[in-house]
Amino acid sequence: MRVKGSSASRRKLKKLFSITKGYWGRKKNVYRRAREAYLKSLTRMFHDRKLKKRDFRKLWIMRINAAARANGMRYSVLMNGLKKANIAINRKMLADLAVHDAPAFAQLVAKAREAMAA
Repeated sequence: MRVKGSSASRRKLKKLFSITKGYWGRKKNVYRRAREAYLKSLTRMFHDRKLKKRDFRKLWIMRINAAARANGMRYSVLMNGLKKANIAINRKMLADLAVHDAPAFAQLVAKAREAMAA
């Protein structure tokens, strides 16, 4: 006796098409194209998780630099001054201070300036 796998096949198709819903062109409703697009999206997903970390670091550095220049100091000089003053604070927290708490950031800039002078 031969068993047809139509229900399993249909379930597999529906699952794939629900994942690729919203894709452009045949990538959403033709099995082979949808499968290719899905597999490609998995590799992009992995790659973009890595890029996200780089992008956020760039953003933090830009924000710190802008706030440092507003306080009369360059980014590289500020980071060097903080290192010499033994202030261990990461870029994410520095950027948050620069955006949300300008007086606290100005105090850090002053500490860095003192450390550079000494």
